[in-house]
Amino acid sequence: MNRLETTILTNLIHNENFSRKVLPFLKTDYFSANEEVTIFKIIESYIIKYNNLPSKEAISIELSNLKNITEDEFKIAKRVLETLTPDEKTDIEWLTDTTEKWCKDRAVHNAVLSGIKILDGKDKRHTPEAIPSILSEALAVSFDTHIGHDYLNQTDERYDYYHKEEERLKFDLSYFNRITKGGIPPKTLNVALAGTGVGKSLFMCHVAASMIMQGRNVLYITLEMAEERIAERIDANLLDVTVDELYEMPKQYYDTKIAKLKKKANGQLIIKEYPTASAHTGHFKGLIDELALKKSFKPDIVFIDYLNICSSSRFKGGNISSYFYVKAIAEELRGLAVRYNLPIVSATQTTRTGYMSSDVGLEDTSESFGLPATADFMFALISNEDLEELNQMKVKQLKNRYNDPAVNRSFIIGVDRSKMRLYDVEQSAQNLTDGNQESEEQLNQPAGPRPAEGIYDKFSDFKV
Repeated sequence: MNRLETTILTNLIHNENFSRKVLPFLKTDYFSANEEVTIFKIIESYIIKYNNLPSKEAISIELSNLKNITEDEFKIAKRVLETLTPDEKTDIEWLTDTTEKWCKDRAVHNAVLSGIKILDGKDKRHTPEAIPSILSEALAVSFDTHIGHDYLNQTDERYDYYHKEEERLKFDLSYFNRITKGGIPPKTLNVALAGTGVGKSLFMCHVAASMIMQGRNVLYITLEMAEERIAERIDANLLDVTVDELYEMPKQYYDTKIAKLKKKANGQLIIKEYPTASAHTGHFKGLIDELALKKSFKPDIVFIDYLNICSSSRFKGGNISSYFYVKAIAEELRGLAVRYNLPIVSATQTTRTGYMSSDVGLEDTSESFGLPATADFMFALISNEDLEELNQMKVKQLKNRYNDPAVNRSFIIGVDRSKMRLYDVEQSAQNLTDGNQESEEQLNQPAGPRPAEGIYDKFSDFKV
């Protein structure tokens, strides 16, 4: 009989604080002996039903009422129950930490056994492809004791949060950094809205390329174009050549440019292609977990090209309207961003009316208005003949949880389509009457949170 398992069972019925902390994370298959499993089931059932800890007498009575154990099993369980006497010297914090480690060890042990059964063909419900996911779930076992923010008693934590500089992934486009207060934070869904051929994929490829150069790990999921086509666009951007030149370039010259790029680019890029409308967040989660196991690759940002041609992990498209279906996809992608603590960047199509319009709005989102309701940051990419002649594109903020979308509502960026690249244009090109753009003096101030010095000037006369 395992002494630790007995100690855990003892404190489950004698120490309420310990029991409340660990019971939600304990599983019957963590216990190795049948009698311990039997007693644990009774304890768990009692606490759930009566919201109180059972006495040894109550457990003994419940044992006597069980119909599915033999006389020998009953006697062994009774002997174990008699040993469940608390030791006042036991440090509960130590026991909680030790129990967490034990749960992790047991979860991994069980996952390995499950993997062996799958490989031996004894598990008919799972294929070998499920093994990485099973191991990942086991490795992720932990006690999460956070049960909410206590508004009146956790003011210090809240104040620290107000003055903590949130980690953001910066753009290499100044106006995008300005409207997002220095870049996009993790746990967010960011969506570009554009018509066919305007530049949704171009935008995502450019931002992906800039992230690699910043030393970020990028996962680019494509459901529209082949992996090689995405890599081609990023090659043109990072190697500073046109797409046509890539096909004319001698192999030696290409290898030389790639070697130079490897010295400058500290980030990694993985491009994964799925058939259109066949993949959902379940596939993306499996991919991220598999990359972590097989390549030790953990993405800092994920691009999904593009949202409308994903499938939903919860609904089948034929049985639900496009409004709810696309909204469901957006919610699932945002949930994925929260789960892995990273930003997701994707895109969506405009309606036919929006495609022909020079002033796109949220109402021009195709298929579902539920998408902008879910996104954290949404903006339109707008092009017309005049802008194309100037190699420019108009960006209009549609929704922004990071900053005031009324400031710098619209702005211009440069486009080099031959090299799949975006760039900042001179301030004189920002000749928009509806842009509500910042003044020249404001634009010279750095984007993002204000510097520490001078923050409290307005409170200088405050007396405690």
